[in-house]
Amino acid sequence: MPADLADATDVRDLLTATRCVLFDFDGPICRLFPRGASASLADELRTLVAKFGAEDLLTAGERGAIDPHVVLRAVHRARRERDVAELLDLMEESLTAGEVDAARRAWHTPYADVLIEGLAERHVRLAVVTNNAPEAARCHLELRGLRGCFAAVHGRTDPGLMKPEPHVVLRALDSLGCAPEDAVMIGDTGADVRAAERAGVRFIGYGRNARKVKGLRDAGASVVIGSYLPLVARPGTASRRHSGAGTAGP
Repeated sequence: MPADLADATDVRDLLTATRCVLFDFDGPICRLFPRGASASLADELRTLVAKFGAEDLLTAGERGAIDPHVVLRAVHRARRERDVAELLDLMEESLTAGEVDAARRAWHTPYADVLIEGLAERHVRLAVVTNNAPEAARCHLELRGLRGCFAAVHGRTDPGLMKPEPHVVLRALDSLGCAPEDAVMIGDTGADVRAAERAGVRFIGYGRNARKVKGLRDAGASVVIGSYLPLVARPGTASRRHSGAGTAGP
């Protein structure tokens, strides 16, 4: 991807100068639901909605969405007009279980291990900032042997505070004792771009394909890479634990 080499120097400079790096989980660390695998979980949430007779809370687009977060947000949106507290609790329980299960099989992002371990070795403070359940992120990091590299893992606590709201980013900064100007966030969506901007944190876009790169650019990301390889490539790097060899997928 042409943007890789053009932006790699900017990214190295950002990472060299920073005290804290905040990683989004799904994308920058792994692909949690590759090849549309989230559709079954979105259907599971819609089944719960139907059991409560609340299908009218979903728009036509939300009834067909493959992103379970879209369904969760839709019901949360109606909480002021309808008593959906029990439904939301059940949806959150189901969604968390599904995300944790997916985390056990997730496709790890190539060279993420090398980058994360290298940052940790330099004593850069690391945190996860995700719209997914924090339990899912912890599960995947533990399976990869990376949990000890992260000082904090912050995830979904309230559907109304998910990115693009800056809540999770601000929580991470507070837990790390890091000022916004001393941190960099790595994310792969426009929501990540906006959350970082609202929190006053510098941003690195990770776009694994041309569509992702375009979405990040359109959202205002000025620095975008398509692979971590240009950041970690040096003699001996490729022979270390290749982050995602055979697991990243297309």
